[in-house]
Amino acid sequence: MDKLTSYRQYIQEFLIEQTQGQIIGGDIETEIIFDSDRDRYLLIDLGWQEHQRIYNCVIHLEIKDGKIWIQRNQTDKPIAEVLIAIGVAKEDIILGLQPPYIREYIGLGVA
Repeated sequence: MDKLTSYRQYIQEFLIEQTQGQIIGGDIETEIIFDSDRDRYLLIDLGWQEHQRIYNCVIHLEIKDGKIWIQRNQTDKPIAEVLIAIGVAKEDIILGLQPPYIREYIGLGVA
């Protein structure tokens, strides 16, 4: 299996795992969105809590130029550490949620 295929599989399995056993109050659903053609992967909360509309992008990951970009992480899970533990090279993880001038000091990939 080539690197990109592995990365897609890792991301999809990770997002599916994040929804297991998750209970959210009200009429809120957790949805996983896989756009494998454009390599965009999201986990969102969507629904209603009493009279308030809920729409929250919890996790947003992308694969660009052979690297996994963490664009959003609204969880307490260190996604980069999870990815490294399952075999993703540190230099292939970009913290897109951090400004470019900080990324070189984080110890992961830079772009």
